Amino acid sequence: MSIQAQFRQSIFSKNPVIHLENWQQKRVYFGFYLGLNSYDFKFDYKTAVKDIQVQKSTGFNVGLVADLRLHEYINLRFEPGLYYTKRILNYPESYFATIPIVSEKIREVNSTYIHLPLLFKFSALRTGNIRPYLLGGVSTALNLSSNSKSIDDNSAQRFRVKAWSPNYELGFGIDVFSEYFIFSPSVRGVFGLKDELIRDIDPTSPWTSNIESMRTRGLFINFTFH
Repeated sequence: MSIQAQFRQSIFSKNPVIHLENWQQKRVYFGFYLGLNSYDFKFDYKTAVKDIQVQKSTGFNVGLVADLRLHEYINLRFEPGLYYTKRILNYPESYFATIPIVSEKIREVNSTYIHLPLLFKFSALRTGNIRPYLLGGVSTALNLSSNSKSIDDNSAQRFRVKAWSPNYELGFGIDVFSEYFIFSPSVRGVFGLKDELIRDIDPTSPWTSNIESMRTRGLFINFTFH
């Protein structure tokens, strides 16, 4: 209770004790983050049909932060990390010539990403021990579970996506300065820029023939410690 009271006083009081006052003057600093993710797919179709339903799950993130101060209010950040997630695609029965069995309608897409974002951080004026900020930039991700080199396709119940995917990212967060470190929760959206689907060998495949593009989108919640 004593520690909690001290934290509230240092963060939320009208005249807080200023922690790590010279930290933001550092040219370069490092940290790490832990977090959660929820990935989705955005589909565009060649002809109007029922949407493929994407069942999302909550995955986890872990990574490092390297931060370079460019200006008093602008930083350049590199945040390499490992992201794990799973999506389940549920195809409508209308995609198939005959009533499909359950295993034909469902495709499980497991993804393990090496995520490589390069972001600009735009910070507001520090108020006491709190400093909100905006994030924006680009990233690329290597999907270690893409099956991109597999010769099997959906006819053998193997869903394939491209190994590399470029994205842009937007988000916001807040730096909370404590006595010994900075705690920085943030929320960020990721939006794929290119089609990631690898089509089946059969040009009339019910799983891929009518898909114009399939792009990743997702939501990250990260907790960073500097």
